[in-house]
Amino acid sequence: MGYNNSVNNIPLAERLRPKKLKDFIGQEHLVGKEGIIRKLLSSLVSPKPYGGGGFPSLIFWGPPGSGKTTLARIIAAELNRPYFEFSAVSSSIKEIEKVMKEENMFPPVVVIDEIHRFNKAQQAKLLPFVERGNITLIGATTENPSFEVIAPLLSRTRVLVLKEHSNKELKKIVDKVLKYLNVKIDKDALKFLLESSNGDARVMLNVLEITSSLAGVKQNHLEGGIGTHLTINLIEQALQRRQFTFDKRGEEYYNIISSYIKSMRASNVDAALYYLARMVAAGQDPLYIARRMVVFASEDVASPTALVVANAVFQACQQIGYPECQENLATGTVYLSQAKKDRSAYDAYMRALEDVQKYGNLPVPLKIRNPVTKLMKELKYGEGYEKYTKESLLPEKLKSKKYYTHKSYEEKKA
Repeated sequence: MGYNNSVNNIPLAERLRPKKLKDFIGQEHLVGKEGIIRKLLSSLVSPKPYGGGGFPSLIFWGPPGSGKTTLARIIAAELNRPYFEFSAVSSSIKEIEKVMKEENMFPPVVVIDEIHRFNKAQQAKLLPFVERGNITLIGATTENPSFEVIAPLLSRTRVLVLKEHSNKELKKIVDKVLKYLNVKIDKDALKFLLESSNGDARVMLNVLEITSSLAGVKQNHLEGGIGTHLTINLIEQALQRRQFTFDKRGEEYYNIISSYIKSMRASNVDAALYYLARMVAAGQDPLYIARRMVVFASEDVASPTALVVANAVFQACQQIGYPECQENLATGTVYLSQAKKDRSAYDAYMRALEDVQKYGNLPVPLKIRNPVTKLMKELKYGEGYEKYTKESLLPEKLKSKKYYTHKSYEEKKA
C-alpha cells in the first residue's frame, strides 16, 4: 500500500489518543465502574443529538501525561457538545470570551489547558459563564488548584485529581503502540522505558515514536516494522536524558525542598541526599539550596559549628558553581543530617517574638537602661544593676516568662 504522508505527520501520541471512555487507560478511580466521570456521563447524557445538559464544570489536577486533555475530549464527545480547546500559555482571554459569548444551542465544552497560567483577573472573567451554565469548563492543571485557581472559580467547579500512570497502565499503552507499529520490544528495553517515563504517558509515546524511527520503522501501521525489535540502546538514544524538572512556582518545587529539609531534620541521610540529587538534577540554583542549609543550621542543629559548615558550603557554591559544587552540597547535607538536632534556640526566639507582637513596646526595667545623661541618672536609670544577676531582666509584665529550655530532640522524645 502507498505511504500515507498525512497520517505519518501526525504525532504518534495524537494518532493513538483514545476517543471513547472504554478505550481510556488509567484513572480507574474516575472512569472505572464506580468512577465519578462514568457515573455522571451515564446519568446525564441525553440521546443524541441533544447533548446532555447539567454536566458540571471540572478542574483536572494531575501530573503531565496523565490523560487530562484526552479525558476532556472524551467527555465533550460523549456529551455531543460543541468543543473548544485552548491553552492558557498561548491563548488570550479575549479568544476564549468570543467562543463563550457565541449563541450555541447547547453549552459548549471549553477546555483550558494550563489554566493556572491565567492570572486572577483572567480567571475571574470565566466566572459568569460558568455560573450561568453558558459553558461547561474543564480546566487542566499540573499545579495545586488551591494555590493557582481563584476561590470563586473553585467553588463553582469540581476538582478531580488524576494520578500518574502506573507501570502496569503504561505497559498497556506500550502494547497498543507495538501492535499499531507492528514491532516488538526487548524485555530490558521495556523495563527501562517504563522506569524512564516516570508515569508520563506522553513522554513514553514520544520516546517510542523516536525509537521506532531510529529503528527504521515507518510511522504508518499500514506498512509497519515486521520483525523489528526496539532495543535498550535505541531507547537510550531516543531518551537522551531523563527530564528532571519542576516549575519554580509550583507545588513540586516546594514538595522537594520541604522533603529535603525534613529528611535532614529526621537525620535521614539517604533521603536527604536523594532529594538533594533531585534538586541538582533539575538545575536548582545551588545558592538557593545552600541558603536553606544555612537557615537549617541555625534552626535545627545543636552545635554552632553547623553554621560554620553551612556558610562554608554557601561560599564554595558561590565561588565554584556547578557541576563541582554539588560535592560541597552533598558534604554539607551529610554533616547536617548526622549532626545532633536541637531547636531550643529557634523555638525560644519564636515564643519571645510572639510576646513582642502581643504586648508591643513594654517598658524596659530602669535598672538595665543606660544612664547616659544626668537626668537619666536622676530618674534612676541603671540603678541597682548587677552584671551577673540571676534576677529576671524582662519587662515587668513578662517577669515570670521562660522562653529558653535547652533540650535536644532526643531528650524531648524521651
